[in-house]
Amino acid sequence: MERRKFITATAVAVTAGSLSTVLGATKEKEAKTGVLYNHYLLFWLKKDLTEKEVEDFKGFFEILRGLPYVKSLTYGKPANSTPRKVVDNSFTYNLVIQFGSLEDLEAYGKLPTHLNAIKKYSVYWDRMIVHDSILA
Repeated sequence: MERRKFITATAVAVTAGSLSTVLGATKEKEAKTGVLYNHYLLFWLKKDLTEKEVEDFKGFFEILRGLPYVKSLTYGKPANSTPRKVVDNSFTYNLVIQFGSLEDLEAYGKLPTHLNAIKKYSVYWDRMIVHDSILA
């Protein structure tokens, strides 16, 4: 019986160690190859917000800028580009955050400060959409 427990414990430890090594190697490979995870968001703020409230919404982005895992963060408003069928400038703000790994992106999404900022600022928007992608 003791031998069986030893074998089971050893198998679990080896599996956990292997998984940890694989995940670590993946993260290390991502860092070496320059792979970035892009978290791209579009916000359509409520039409009845004052100009000051629209400006105050930038506070949301500044909270996110200071969070762990964020490699870079930029935000802005639609460009006044020539209207074309393929251009959608109907949003109020866009936000681009880059992460060094998928694990970082996932961990960021669970941070209490991130979740509290969403709760505080979600009253400003009618619609928000997220696109996550891998940049190579």
